[in-house]
Amino acid sequence: MSNTPAFLQDAKDLLTKDGFATGDVWYHGTSSALLESIQKQGLSRAGDKAMKHVRKSTLATIGDSMAESHEPICLTQSKELAYFWATQTVRDRSVRFEGEEQPLVLEVTLPTEYQDLVKPDTGFAGMLLVDGGGKYMELVQELYKANGVELAEIDPLRADRSVYLNALGLAYIDKNIPPEYITALAE
Repeated sequence: MSNTPAFLQDAKDLLTKDGFATGDVWYHGTSSALLESIQKQGLSRAGDKAMKHVRKSTLATIGDSMAESHEPICLTQSKELAYFWATQTVRDRSVRFEGEEQPLVLEVTLPTEYQDLVKPDTGFAGMLLVDGGGKYMELVQELYKANGVELAEIDPLRADRSVYLNALGLAYIDKNIPPEYITALAE
């Protein structure tokens, strides 16, 4: 079974034959090192500024440059899936930064005017094509199996957009999320 803390294990409450149930509450996985900034500024499409600075500095050493970019904010309807992404963020940051960072799941309660802006994250199709989605797909398959729900085989080239949201719990919003809509989850 996954290493997700018990208080974040919610797949048993969300999984149905149609996939992960959705509502007006979403989750985002990140690093504890980013919490103070998120509490002040919210979730920003500018992303992790420290990681971007490192990438930009690395590219500068070889004479390349990196244009400033804004990326959508990844969301999922499951705390358990958000924890997976939080652990990935901590892992990625640990290569560049010293310190004790912990996976952190944020609860995002979107107001009505934001709800229609949440879209299925079909960008994951590339990962499915390359290596089957790796560890994420292993986790999703494990959650389905543990909860007695069958996960149909997914063809990333032909899958409907809703498959990425419903079956895989992958969503995004292309808008900054103010801090008042965000709560850090803790035991």
